[in-house]
Amino acid sequence: LNSNTKMDPILDYMKLALEDARSFTNASFAGMDAASVCLITFGATVLLCSIINFLCDPEYTLLERMRTSFFKFVKSLPPVKKQIQAKKRESVVEVKKAFEAGHSSSKHPVFKELPKKSMTPAEVMAVAADYKAASVNWTNGSVSGTVYHGGEELTDLNAKVYKEFAWTNPLHPEVFNDVRRMEAEVVSMTCQLFNGDEEACGCTTSGGTESILMACLAYRNLAFDKGIRYPQMIVSTTAHAAFDKAAHYLRIRIVHVPSKPDGRVDVAAMRSAINKNTCMLVGSTPSYSHGIIDPIGEIAKLGLKYGVPVHVDACLGGFLLPFMEQAGFPLEPVDFRVPGVTSISCDTHKYAFAPKGSSVLLYRNAEYRKQQFFSYTGWCGGFYASPTMPGSRPGAVIAACWATLLHFGLEGYVDATKKIVGTARKIKAGVQQIEGVKLMGDPQMSVIGIGSDHFSAYRLADALKEKGWSLNMLQKPASFHICCTYVHTQPGVAERLIEDIHESAAALLKDPTAKDVGMGAIYGTAQKIPDPTIVDDIAMGFLDVCLSV
Repeated sequence: LNSNTKMDPILDYMKLALEDARSFTNASFAGMDAASVCLITFGATVLLCSIINFLCDPEYTLLERMRTSFFKFVKSLPPVKKQIQAKKRESVVEVKKAFEAGHSSSKHPVFKELPKKSMTPAEVMAVAADYKAASVNWTNGSVSGTVYHGGEELTDLNAKVYKEFAWTNPLHPEVFNDVRRMEAEVVSMTCQLFNGDEEACGCTTSGGTESILMACLAYRNLAFDKGIRYPQMIVSTTAHAAFDKAAHYLRIRIVHVPSKPDGRVDVAAMRSAINKNTCMLVGSTPSYSHGIIDPIGEIAKLGLKYGVPVHVDACLGGFLLPFMEQAGFPLEPVDFRVPGVTSISCDTHKYAFAPKGSSVLLYRNAEYRKQQFFSYTGWCGGFYASPTMPGSRPGAVIAACWATLLHFGLEGYVDATKKIVGTARKIKAGVQQIEGVKLMGDPQMSVIGIGSDHFSAYRLADALKEKGWSLNMLQKPASFHICCTYVHTQPGVAERLIEDIHESAAALLKDPTAKDVGMGAIYGTAQKIPDPTIVDDIAMGFLDVCLSV
């Protein structure tokens, strides 16, 4: 630069600033030996890097990290830690009592080690029958969701198919070409139901959680390929917890955006949350909690605009959605007919009535699917490649799923959808007429969410439990739901539930301010605790009890 440039004053100022910094540094270290200067410089650098990492960590916001650090410190205080441990022990004792009550009628001792002598099949079946007698009877339609029973004829068919393929393993397709073909046909049939073209593809998994995990893995890996170091997914607060599980396992940042009063995700909030690290958007069809269908078309438009994959979580409603129109309940398209939808998860062990451990994950094309595959060709044991999380997989479950799809066929699934959704619509209409209760949004499928503005919804759920119902409690807001299945289509079940809700609500309106008890009190308390990790500790204590004898 020559002397006439306008940059001269700026350069002069920078030279003076650097000279001042040099003088200050020299004065600060005057009289120190070289080793001390090096140690201080190293320590200051480490401290500065730690501060920068804390302030600029892309995985979590500064507010999230400050909040986590604060509650971690509070929980480490002896009085608080002691109180938390006491509450956890109290909860564990209550769970143990509940399980032990179920075992009290058992005629057999607990097996803590292998029996010294072999038992005959008859002896084993006698013990199994004894254990089964302690479980809840779901066949009368008193249990929400949980068991998606397709009839005794199907049960017998599945038992025969399972026996024939009990020892098959899709990890070895060269040996078990039968199961390989069955899996491919299950995927192909499901692709067709969701209007996939000739490029649509997929795989079977062990359930909805694994399907969601694999979709998240595929989009995380795709983000890595694009140079995104810290991928994030954007989901509604009503999305299934399996997305949080996937984020935890796969180190994806999960951003929850609010839902509107009608229960559908706020698309404007989703748009605002999109940034350069966004690797996927998620919509539910329907949501587990209240059975609300997200605006998939609007979410897919966002995906197209910003170049972000869109996953449709149809795990719950997957084998109702394709048949809704033919059953007389038309809906807006939520499948591959919608441009921008890149993957769909669909549980065949729910409304397809296949045995538990069966789900299908679909992709618009193989370029997305290959991102979830694992291959290691450097192993001394030979080439190792697998499409999903497990290595060995139960071929019998795939075979039973395949048999179930053939057994029901299009006609059978349309008829089942007509009955199940028809029953849910009957319950929905009945609830709308009951004073003191309200529907959570406008459910269109099999799940009916119920709440109240007059008394605690948990008290209503507990009152229904006393009448023999096993319903699913929900939170944020306090509510519960009934998930209708085939067993609820039995004559009189819907009418009985409506009448019991009416009677219970009428009784609660006489004392609307009474406190929650039982599980309702636990849920109510959990929502008031500012640190969710405390509730996590209690939940993990519950898991410890479940896995103990």
